[in-house]
Amino acid sequence: MAPTSDRGLLARILQTPQLERVVPRLEAQVVHRLIEACGLEDSASLVALLTPQQLTGVFDFDLWNAAHPGADDRFDATRFARWLEVIVESGVAAGAAKLADMDAGLITAAFAQHVFVFDLAALPATGGRPRPNAEIGGYLVVPKGGDAWDALVEVLSALDANHQACFHRVMQGCRRLSNSAPEIDGLHALLGADAQTMFDLAASRDERREQSGYLSAPQARAFLTMSRQLRRDGDPPPGVHAIARAYFREIATPAPAAPQPAPGQASVEAGAAAVVELLVDAGVLPRPPRALLEAADAGSSRLSHIRAQLTGAAARGPESFATRNGELAFLANAVVAGGSVQGRAFTPEEASEAVLSTCNLGLENWPASWPAPDDYVAEHGLIGVFQFGWSVLHQDVSLYAAEQLVAVLAKLRVGDRETQAALTGLRREMAKQWKAGTPWRARRSLEVIAMLDMPAWAALLALCDECPVLAAATAASLGSGVRQVSATAFEFISENRQIASVRAFMTALPETLRG
Repeated sequence: MAPTSDRGLLARILQTPQLERVVPRLEAQVVHRLIEACGLEDSASLVALLTPQQLTGVFDFDLWNAAHPGADDRFDATRFARWLEVIVESGVAAGAAKLADMDAGLITAAFAQHVFVFDLAALPATGGRPRPNAEIGGYLVVPKGGDAWDALVEVLSALDANHQACFHRVMQGCRRLSNSAPEIDGLHALLGADAQTMFDLAASRDERREQSGYLSAPQARAFLTMSRQLRRDGDPPPGVHAIARAYFREIATPAPAAPQPAPGQASVEAGAAAVVELLVDAGVLPRPPRALLEAADAGSSRLSHIRAQLTGAAARGPESFATRNGELAFLANAVVAGGSVQGRAFTPEEASEAVLSTCNLGLENWPASWPAPDDYVAEHGLIGVFQFGWSVLHQDVSLYAAEQLVAVLAKLRVGDRETQAALTGLRREMAKQWKAGTPWRARRSLEVIAMLDMPAWAALLALCDECPVLAAATAASLGSGVRQVSATAFEFISENRQIASVRAFMTALPETLRG
């Protein structure tokens, strides 16, 4: 769903002093969130101030989306067409100059989603040319669809007029893709030229994002899947995961020395900080999480184990504390890129809370036969702690709830034949997914439970999940007297007390479903 445009917020930002110097100081993710909040079409004046490097970063966020949480991101050609229209509106000459300074492979692949390109010299002099078309710089350009045709022509014409090297690289790349066809030579398993181009485009994007501290969806999925398989009976404590090692190696490149500040630089930095603070106040950006080192309260008391580890890291010095926080950032990125909660993607705030809760659960259940948690964290960090907590969630909550539900359904009988048939179908599907270790894939089949007891249905959805959580509906099903609860309200599981309530809920489930 497209965000509602917040023109008031945009108007306040556009009043920032020295805006033309402030905007280039903003991180690409900040710009992306701002454009999401204000609407792309309304942000032309902001887009006009972006640098080519910022535009590349914003494209990496804005032009890719996944069909479902944890799936590989795919390039959104329609969204790119909308960007071209905004670039033309903000000044086609300046916009073309920015595109010329960006990766030619990115621009070629993006344009190739919208146009066929042919060499005019190789075409018949008359007849046979489709309409509409445009002749630009010795090439015939034909649209693949109707998206932003006028903007495409204007941008290509501007590249031809002022950026010949970029123009010919892009057109030759598009021409190659326009002429490509499958070869009848038995090599049908190879990617076609267009598919290979999109694969290379995605790989380049992943490489850029990894250098900025992001995980690709395949990496994140692999890490979370392997973490679920960790067992407490007999396995040695996990070392530093290979994906985590590669992640930290990728982002460990030393930053270049900071240049001497230019006159007025302090006011520009202050302006950029003010813009970020404005976005935080407007809810566009999340507030930085409050340190767990503050005095414990009702919220942080259930995170006492991870809080103690962070307190110890802080006592050992800033470098140790920064290392622990870097590990938490890696884990949050993994959860966002490769996981889901309640059948949808995590928000960044939820990912941070889920990581802290899972680490706390891992520490509380840390096997006595393993090195003491303090010693382990000091040597290996928090990533193995999270992995163990993730496996506890998977085995003691998700798989446990699925197994118990199958047993309950085997004995449950209702008077309505259609409902009974649906319950039988749920039992078979859940048994299949339980054996496969993926009970969340039976989410749709759980809908029949809503016909018997709505709070129980919401609670089971939350428990039989990839990241199981404790739904507010669980308390309602346990006889709290509250029957009207939000199906989406939940808390992350961080301690064994909550797991005990899961077991109590599953024990009471037969009576709950019989009404």
